[in-house]
Amino acid sequence: MKVRYFAWLRERTGTAEEAIELPDNVNTPAALMEWLKQRDEAYAYAFEETDAIRTAIDHEHVEHDHPLTGAREIAFFPPMTGG
Repeated sequence: MKVRYFAWLRERTGTAEEAIELPDNVNTPAALMEWLKQRDEAYAYAFEETDAIRTAIDHEHVEHDHPLTGAREIAFFPPMTGG
């Protein structure tokens, strides 16, 4: 699965995107964020406030409990403001 990081998530992880193979027990964005936190300190820092992170699966905004089944891409980004 392609994982994309935007804004301060990209800065904190040090990458804009990566391809990862999900473990079997990672089946929601919430589970993926928890799994990513375990990778290293940069990911732990990036995902320390998961409530502030927005998620899109295949370009559709979803909640953190949405299933990842069949997803090709997931994106994580901070809240956006309009103007």
